Amino acid sequence: MADVELKPCFLTPKRVQLEYPLFVYLPGMDGTGQLLRSQTAGLEVGFDVRCLAIPRKDLTTWEVLTSNVLDLIHAELERSCHRPVYLCGESFGGCLAMKVATQSPHVFKRIILINPASAFQLRPWLNTLSQLADLVPSWFYDVGALGLLPFLASLSRMSSSIRHELLRTMRSLPAETVNWRLSLLREFHIEEDKLQQLKQQVLLIAGGSDQLLPSVSEVERLDNILPNSQNLILRDSGHACLLEEHVNLYAILKENEFVETVKYSHATRI
Repeated sequence: MADVELKPCFLTPKRVQLEYPLFVYLPGMDGTGQLLRSQTAGLEVGFDVRCLAIPRKDLTTWEVLTSNVLDLIHAELERSCHRPVYLCGESFGGCLAMKVATQSPHVFKRIILINPASAFQLRPWLNTLSQLADLVPSWFYDVGALGLLPFLASLSRMSSSIRHELLRTMRSLPAETVNWRLSLLREFHIEEDKLQQLKQQVLLIAGGSDQLLPSVSEVERLDNILPNSQNLILRDSGHACLLEEHVNLYAILKENEFVETVKYSHATRI
Protein backbone atom coordinates (compact mmCIF):
# COMPACT_ATOMS: atom_id res chain seq x y z
CA MET A 1 0.00 0.00 0.00
CA ALA A 2 1.60 3.26 -1.10
CA ASP A 3 1.87 6.38 0.99
CA VAL A 4 -0.81 8.96 0.29
CA GLU A 5 0.10 12.65 0.40
CA LEU A 6 -2.21 14.51 -1.99
CA LYS A 7 -5.83 13.75 -1.08
CA PRO A 8 -7.89 11.04 0.65
CA CYS A 9 -8.16 7.85 -1.38
CA PHE A 10 -9.11 4.20 -1.02
CA LEU A 11 -6.41 1.58 -0.65
CA THR A 12 -7.28 -1.80 -2.17
CA PRO A 13 -5.70 -4.73 -0.30
CA LYS A 14 -4.54 -7.53 -2.60
CA ARG A 15 -7.42 -7.86 -5.07
CA VAL A 16 -10.61 -6.32 -6.41
CA GLN A 17 -13.76 -8.46 -6.08
CA LEU A 18 -16.63 -6.56 -7.68
CA GLU A 19 -19.01 -9.49 -7.19
CA TYR A 20 -18.85 -9.12 -3.40
CA PRO A 21 -20.40 -6.49 -1.11
CA LEU A 22 -18.21 -3.39 -0.78
CA PHE A 23 -16.61 -3.08 2.66
CA VAL A 24 -15.40 0.46 3.41
CA TYR A 25 -13.08 0.86 6.42
CA LEU A 26 -12.47 4.29 7.95
CA PRO A 27 -9.35 4.25 10.17
CA GLY A 28 -8.44 5.77 13.50
CA MET A 29 -6.48 9.00 14.06
CA ASP A 30 -3.45 7.73 12.15
CA GLY A 31 -5.57 7.91 9.01
CA THR A 32 -3.35 5.49 7.08
CA GLY A 33 -5.76 2.57 6.67
CA GLN A 34 -2.69 0.34 6.67
CA LEU A 35 -3.23 -1.05 10.16
CA LEU A 36 -6.24 -3.04 8.89
CA ARG A 37 -3.84 -5.38 7.09
CA SER A 38 -4.08 -8.03 9.81
CA GLN A 39 -7.84 -8.25 9.14
CA THR A 40 -8.05 -7.96 5.36
CA ALA A 41 -7.32 -11.60 4.51
CA GLY A 42 -10.32 -12.67 6.58
CA LEU A 43 -12.57 -9.91 5.30
CA GLU A 44 -11.75 -10.71 1.67
CA VAL A 45 -13.46 -14.08 2.07
CA GLY A 46 -16.78 -12.26 1.77
CA PHE A 47 -16.10 -8.61 0.90
CA ASP A 48 -14.44 -6.31 -1.59
CA VAL A 49 -12.38 -4.26 0.87
CA ARG A 50 -11.43 -0.59 0.64
CA CYS A 51 -9.46 1.25 3.34
CA LEU A 52 -9.58 5.02 3.51
CA ALA A 53 -6.17 6.70 3.59
CA ILE A 54 -6.03 10.33 4.71
CA PRO A 55 -2.89 12.34 3.89
CA ARG A 56 -0.54 12.89 6.83
CA LYS A 57 -0.85 16.67 6.50
CA ASP A 58 -4.60 16.79 5.84
CA LEU A 59 -6.22 19.57 7.90
CA THR A 60 -9.73 19.54 6.48
CA THR A 61 -13.04 19.73 8.36
CA TRP A 62 -15.51 16.94 9.13
CA GLU A 63 -17.65 18.23 6.29
CA VAL A 64 -14.86 18.01 3.72
CA LEU A 65 -13.76 14.56 4.93
CA THR A 66 -17.36 13.37 4.75
CA SER A 67 -17.72 14.65 1.21
CA ASN A 68 -14.42 13.04 0.19
CA VAL A 69 -15.49 9.63 1.52
CA LEU A 70 -18.87 9.78 -0.19
CA ASP A 71 -17.23 10.76 -3.49
CA LEU A 72 -14.90 7.77 -3.21
CA ILE A 73 -17.78 5.40 -2.44
CA HIS A 74 -19.85 6.68 -5.35
CA ALA A 75 -16.85 6.20 -7.64
CA GLU A 76 -16.64 2.57 -6.51
CA LEU A 77 -20.35 2.08 -7.13
CA GLU A 78 -19.93 3.38 -10.67
CA ARG A 79 -17.94 0.19 -11.30
CA SER A 80 -20.52 -2.11 -9.69
CA CYS A 81 -23.72 -0.33 -8.81
CA HIS A 82 -25.97 -3.13 -7.52
CA ARG A 83 -24.00 -4.44 -4.56
CA PRO A 84 -24.56 -3.44 -0.94
CA VAL A 85 -22.10 -1.25 0.96
CA TYR A 86 -20.89 -2.01 4.48
CA LEU A 87 -19.45 0.98 6.34
CA CYS A 88 -16.99 0.29 9.15
CA GLY A 89 -15.41 3.03 11.28
CA GLU A 90 -12.92 2.57 14.08
CA SER A 91 -12.14 5.22 16.74
CA PHE A 92 -11.69 8.53 14.85
CA GLY A 93 -13.09 6.69 11.84
CA GLY A 94 -16.16 5.80 13.89
CA CYS A 95 -16.96 9.50 14.18
CA LEU A 96 -16.37 9.96 10.46
CA ALA A 97 -18.58 6.93 9.73
CA MET A 98 -21.45 8.51 11.66
CA LYS A 99 -21.03 11.73 9.68
CA VAL A 100 -20.95 9.81 6.39
CA ALA A 101 -23.90 7.56 7.24
CA THR A 102 -26.16 10.37 8.39
CA GLN A 103 -25.26 12.43 5.31
CA SER A 104 -26.30 9.65 2.88
CA PRO A 105 -28.07 6.90 4.84
CA HIS A 106 -29.56 5.29 1.72
CA VAL A 107 -26.09 4.26 0.47
CA PHE A 108 -25.33 1.78 3.25
CA LYS A 109 -26.67 -1.70 3.88
CA ARG A 110 -25.03 -2.15 7.27
CA ILE A 111 -22.78 -0.15 9.60
CA ILE A 112 -20.08 -1.27 12.06
CA LEU A 113 -18.69 1.12 14.68
CA ILE A 114 -15.65 -0.02 16.68
CA ASN A 115 -14.62 1.92 19.80
CA PRO A 116 -16.03 5.13 18.27
CA ALA A 117 -14.12 8.21 19.42
CA SER A 118 -17.39 10.04 20.04
CA ALA A 119 -16.60 8.72 23.55
CA PHE A 120 -13.96 11.50 23.65
CA GLN A 121 -16.68 13.79 25.00
CA LEU A 122 -17.18 11.48 27.99
CA ARG A 123 -13.64 12.09 29.27
CA PRO A 124 -13.54 15.79 30.30
CA TRP A 125 -9.92 15.55 31.46
CA LEU A 126 -8.86 14.17 28.06
CA ASN A 127 -10.75 16.97 26.36
CA THR A 128 -8.93 19.53 28.50
CA LEU A 129 -5.51 17.97 27.93
CA SER A 130 -6.08 17.93 24.18
CA GLN A 131 -6.60 21.68 24.21
CA LEU A 132 -3.08 22.09 25.63
CA ALA A 133 -1.54 20.04 22.81
CA ASP A 134 -0.62 23.16 20.84
CA LEU A 135 1.73 24.12 23.69
CA VAL A 136 3.69 20.86 23.45
CA PRO A 137 6.91 20.98 21.36
CA SER A 138 6.76 18.80 18.26
CA TRP A 139 9.70 16.62 19.33
CA PHE A 140 7.66 15.47 22.34
CA TYR A 141 5.14 13.66 20.15
CA ASP A 142 7.76 11.13 19.13
CA VAL A 143 8.56 10.37 22.78
CA GLY A 144 4.94 10.63 23.89
CA ALA A 145 3.77 8.02 21.40
CA LEU A 146 5.70 5.37 23.32
CA GLY A 147 4.06 6.41 26.60
CA LEU A 148 0.62 6.40 25.02
CA LEU A 149 0.98 2.91 23.57
CA PRO A 150 -0.20 0.95 26.67
CA PHE A 151 -3.36 3.09 26.80
CA LEU A 152 -4.06 2.63 23.10
CA ALA A 153 -3.61 -1.12 22.95
CA SER A 154 -3.58 -4.34 24.97
CA LEU A 155 0.05 -5.00 24.11
CA SER A 156 0.12 -8.55 25.47
CA ARG A 157 -2.55 -9.50 22.92
CA MET A 158 -0.50 -8.28 19.95
CA SER A 159 2.44 -9.77 18.11
CA SER A 160 5.78 -7.98 18.38
CA SER A 161 5.69 -6.95 14.72
CA ILE A 162 2.22 -5.40 15.07
CA ARG A 163 3.30 -3.48 18.20
CA HIS A 164 6.25 -2.01 16.31
CA GLU A 165 4.07 -1.15 13.32
CA LEU A 166 1.54 0.60 15.55
CA LEU A 167 4.27 2.68 17.21
CA ARG A 168 5.84 3.54 13.85
CA THR A 169 2.45 4.62 12.50
CA MET A 170 1.75 6.79 15.55
CA ARG A 171 5.12 8.50 15.17
CA SER A 172 4.54 9.16 11.47
CA LEU A 173 1.92 11.87 12.07
CA PRO A 174 3.11 15.50 12.23
CA ALA A 175 2.28 17.30 15.49
CA GLU A 176 0.10 19.77 13.58
CA THR A 177 -2.04 16.91 12.24
CA VAL A 178 -2.41 15.32 15.67
CA ASN A 179 -3.56 18.66 17.11
CA TRP A 180 -6.00 19.21 14.26
CA ARG A 181 -7.61 15.78 14.57
CA LEU A 182 -7.89 16.21 18.33
CA SER A 183 -9.69 19.50 17.69
CA LEU A 184 -12.11 17.65 15.37
CA LEU A 185 -12.88 15.18 18.15
CA ARG A 186 -13.46 18.02 20.62
CA GLU A 187 -16.04 19.59 18.34
CA PHE A 188 -17.62 16.35 17.11
CA HIS A 189 -21.40 16.28 17.44
CA ILE A 190 -24.33 14.62 15.72
CA GLU A 191 -27.93 15.27 16.65
CA GLU A 192 -29.68 12.22 18.07
CA ASP A 193 -32.55 12.58 15.61
CA LYS A 194 -30.11 12.14 12.72
CA LEU A 195 -28.79 8.92 14.24
CA GLN A 196 -32.35 7.73 14.77
CA GLN A 197 -32.92 8.02 11.02
CA LEU A 198 -30.39 5.22 10.43
CA LYS A 199 -32.75 2.27 10.01
CA GLN A 200 -30.18 -0.25 8.80
CA GLN A 201 -28.53 -2.77 11.11
CA VAL A 202 -25.67 -1.32 13.13
CA LEU A 203 -23.13 -3.41 15.03
CA LEU A 204 -21.44 -1.57 17.90
CA ILE A 205 -18.17 -3.12 19.09
CA ALA A 206 -16.28 -2.02 22.21
CA GLY A 207 -13.08 -3.16 23.85
CA GLY A 208 -13.99 -4.01 27.44
CA SER A 209 -10.42 -3.15 28.54
CA ASP A 210 -10.13 0.08 26.56
CA GLN A 211 -7.83 2.29 28.65
CA LEU A 212 -7.99 5.27 26.30
CA LEU A 213 -11.73 5.96 25.98
CA PRO A 214 -14.91 4.78 27.79
CA SER A 215 -15.93 2.80 24.74
CA VAL A 216 -18.30 0.45 26.55
CA SER A 217 -20.33 3.38 27.87
CA GLU A 218 -20.37 4.97 24.43
CA VAL A 219 -21.61 1.93 22.53
CA GLU A 220 -24.30 1.44 25.16
CA ARG A 221 -25.32 5.08 24.70
CA LEU A 222 -25.44 4.71 20.92
CA ASP A 223 -27.31 1.42 21.26
CA ASN A 224 -30.07 3.32 23.06
CA ILE A 225 -30.29 5.88 20.24
CA LEU A 226 -29.97 3.82 17.07
CA PRO A 227 -33.23 2.05 16.16
CA ASN A 228 -31.74 -1.20 14.80
CA SER A 229 -28.47 -1.80 16.63
CA GLN A 230 -26.76 -4.43 18.72
CA ASN A 231 -23.62 -4.14 20.81
CA LEU A 232 -20.76 -6.52 21.39
CA ILE A 233 -18.23 -6.12 24.20
CA LEU A 234 -14.84 -7.75 23.66
CA ARG A 235 -14.09 -8.18 27.33
CA ASP A 236 -10.28 -8.39 27.25
CA SER A 237 -9.63 -6.13 24.26
CA GLY A 238 -8.19 -2.64 24.28
CA HIS A 239 -8.83 0.40 22.09
CA ALA A 240 -6.93 -0.86 19.04
CA CYS A 241 -8.70 -4.22 19.22
CA LEU A 242 -8.45 -5.05 15.50
CA LEU A 243 -4.68 -5.41 15.92
CA GLU A 244 -5.01 -8.15 18.53
CA GLU A 245 -4.07 -11.66 17.45
CA HIS A 246 -7.28 -13.34 18.60
CA VAL A 247 -9.70 -10.76 17.19
CA ASN A 248 -11.07 -11.74 13.78
CA LEU A 249 -13.48 -9.12 12.45
CA TYR A 250 -14.91 -11.33 9.71
CA ALA A 251 -15.63 -14.09 12.23
CA ILE A 252 -17.30 -11.55 14.52
CA LEU A 253 -19.52 -10.35 11.68
CA LYS A 254 -20.50 -13.92 10.79
CA GLU A 255 -21.23 -14.85 14.39
CA ASN A 256 -23.51 -11.83 14.65
CA GLU A 257 -25.27 -12.65 11.35
CA PHE A 258 -23.85 -9.53 9.75
CA VAL A 259 -22.55 -11.13 6.55
CA GLU A 260 -24.44 -11.77 3.32
CA THR A 261 -23.18 -14.79 1.38
CA VAL A 262 -24.78 -13.89 -1.96
CA LYS A 263 -22.52 -12.76 -4.82
CA TYR A 264 -23.66 -9.91 -7.05
CA SER A 265 -23.28 -9.31 -10.76
CA HIS A 266 -21.16 -6.22 -11.41
CA ALA A 267 -23.09 -4.46 -14.13
CA THR A 268 -21.20 -1.32 -15.01
CA ARG A 269 -23.01 1.98 -15.21
CA ILE A 270 -22.39 3.81 -18.49
